[in-house]
Amino acid sequence: TVPSQEKRTEFVRSARAVGVLWAVCTLCFAIIQVVVLVQPSWVGTTDVRHQGAAGPAPPSGTLGLFEVCMQSDWLVPDCRGGLSSLSPLPSFQSVAVLVGVSLWAVWTSVLCLCLFRFCSAATVYKICAWLQLTAGFCLALACLLFPDSWESPEMRALCGDSVSSFSPGNCSVHWAYILALLGVLDAAILATLAFVLANRQDALLEITLCSVSLVLASGSDGTEFALSYHFRRVSLSPC
Repeated sequence: TVPSQEKRTEFVRSARAVGVLWAVCTLCFAIIQVVVLVQPSWVGTTDVRHQGAAGPAPPSGTLGLFEVCMQSDWLVPDCRGGLSSLSPLPSFQSVAVLVGVSLWAVWTSVLCLCLFRFCSAATVYKICAWLQLTAGFCLALACLLFPDSWESPEMRALCGDSVSSFSPGNCSVHWAYILALLGVLDAAILATLAFVLANRQDALLEITLCSVSLVLASGSDGTEFALSYHFRRVSLSPC
């Protein structure tokens, strides 16, 4: 009937609009993951002025998974290490591996967007949802292990001898670590949305199958044409 056809059309439009928004947010999440991995701003010294006491001024700088950057007399900080060596700081190797796995999972989900041309939409959404759950789980583990690894020579050189696990001493967490925490929440939201979109695609398939059965029951002269049209819409990809 005409009302059911209009309802189905509106259903398809809303699902496509939400799907495009989900794909854009997935790409943004992948870019955020790259920033979190490469930026040396997970921990940094607090902005405390030296009051002219005896002894040198405390060091000032930031620290990431791959490099430590200390403030110098020049405008450019003095950084040690870097992503080019593909060697994270010894105390944060496990954290870097987890963030790397998370990065791989989310970029794989971005590449899986190309499968919409070859596979059913519900299958692609479910694959991406599980990949995003994996990315969020690995990133959450990295965020938990990172404070536990603070008792390291790099942290002591930057933040003082009062550093211990879950206690940054004279430092504080910086924006890259906070961005990683937000990435965990983002991954959970995107994975949930992907599962919802997959279920909507399954519901859309059920609506199409119902329309086929109605055409079969009608027995009108245009049955053969309508059936071929609907069956083309219902045809599923091999994956």
